[in-house]
Amino acid sequence: MPIISKKGANLPTSPIRKLAKQANMAKARGIEVFHLNIGQPDLASPKSALEAIRNFSDDVVAYGPSEGAVSFRNKLVSYYQEHDIEIDAEDILVTTGASEAIIMALDCITNEGDELIIPEPFYANYETFAAACGVKVVGIPSSFESQFSLPNIETIEAAITSKTRALFICNPNNPSGYVYSKEELECLGQLAIKHDIFFIVDEVYREFVYDGHEHISVMQLENLSAHAILIDSMSKRYSMCGARIGCLITKNKQVTHAALKFAQSRLCPPTIALHACEAALDESQQYLDHAVEEYEKRRTTAIAHLNKIEGVSVSLPKGAFYCLVKLPVTDSDHFAKWMLESFQDKGETLMVAPANGFFSGDLAGKDMIRIAFVLNSEKLIRAITVLKLGLDAYQK
Repeated sequence: MPIISKKGANLPTSPIRKLAKQANMAKARGIEVFHLNIGQPDLASPKSALEAIRNFSDDVVAYGPSEGAVSFRNKLVSYYQEHDIEIDAEDILVTTGASEAIIMALDCITNEGDELIIPEPFYANYETFAAACGVKVVGIPSSFESQFSLPNIETIEAAITSKTRALFICNPNNPSGYVYSKEELECLGQLAIKHDIFFIVDEVYREFVYDGHEHISVMQLENLSAHAILIDSMSKRYSMCGARIGCLITKNKQVTHAALKFAQSRLCPPTIALHACEAALDESQQYLDHAVEEYEKRRTTAIAHLNKIEGVSVSLPKGAFYCLVKLPVTDSDHFAKWMLESFQDKGETLMVAPANGFFSGDLAGKDMIRIAFVLNSEKLIRAITVLKLGLDAYQK
C-alpha cells in the first residue's frame, strides 16, 4: 500500500472535532448531545444575507476576482473606519475563511523549519496550520491564575531565535476569552520591530468584548505597517460560519503581492457566500449590539452555574464566547470521551473540547476543557447540569 506523507501522518487532530465519531454514535443511540465543544453561534444570520442568497439572480455562478470583489472590500474599509482602523481596499485580500488567511500568511512569511511564537493557550488549529506549512510553534505559557494575560515580555523575547518569523496572538483570545490591553499589544509590537519579524493578530472576535473592556486592533498601533498582519472573518460576527469568508489585511506590499499569488492559484473566494457576506455588511449596528448583549448574558449564565460545581474553577473571559474550565479530573480527553460513550441523563449528554489541544505541551491543560457558551441560556443551564452529573458519576 502506498505510504502517505509524514506531514499528513503527523498533523495534530483538532480537540474541537476529534470526538465527532463518539458524538454521532451517541446520537444514533437516541441521545441528545449538547455541543459546547465548538464556537458555532445559534443566533440567526442577518436577514439581508439570507435574502441575498435566496434572490441570487445571475445566470452563471461565475469566478470572481482572486482578491475578492472590490465592492466587498470597499464595504470592509468602511466597516474598519467605524472601528478607527484606517486601511485601503488594496490592503485587503478576501479568503475562504480566516483559516485560509492564516495559511496564506504563513506561506508568505515562513520557510520550512521556521518558528512562530504564540502565547498559550491558543486556538488549536494554529498548530495544524503551522505544521502544514512546515513551521514549528513555540508556545509561551500563560497562567490560569492570571486569567491568561500576556506572559512576561522578557520570557517571550528570550524565545526569539534566528528562526522566529512572527509573534502570533488571537485577540480576544480563543480559548480563554482574554482581551489583550493596548500596553500588551504595544510591547509585542515593539518586539516585532526590534527583531524585524511579523506580528500576526487574529481578530475574528473583535465585536465580542465585555465589562467595558476595549478592543485594540493591531492596525491601530504605530510604526507597524511593515510588520502587522490582521486576520479577520465574517463567521462569528454575523453568525455565518458556513459561508467561509475571511480576509488577510496588511500594509506590507510584499506580503500582499505574495498572498495574491496563492489566491490566484485557488482562483477566487466562493461567489455566492461573498455575495451574502457583502449584504451582511449593510446590516444595522443593532444586529451586532444584540449579538454582543446575548453572548454577555450567556457568559454570565455559564460562569454562574459552572462556579456552583464543587471542584471546578472557571476563567472569566473578557471577550469572545469561550471559557476554560478546570475539572477535578486528571485526563479531560478520557472524561470527554466517556461522557459521550458511557454517560447520559434523561437521554442527554454533553460534548466538550479537551483543553490539552490548545497547548503545545503534552501534559498542559490535561485537567481542563474549553466550553463555548453558544447555546441559549436554557440549554446552557441544562448542559452544565449534565456536566455536573457526569462528573459525579465519573468520580465514583
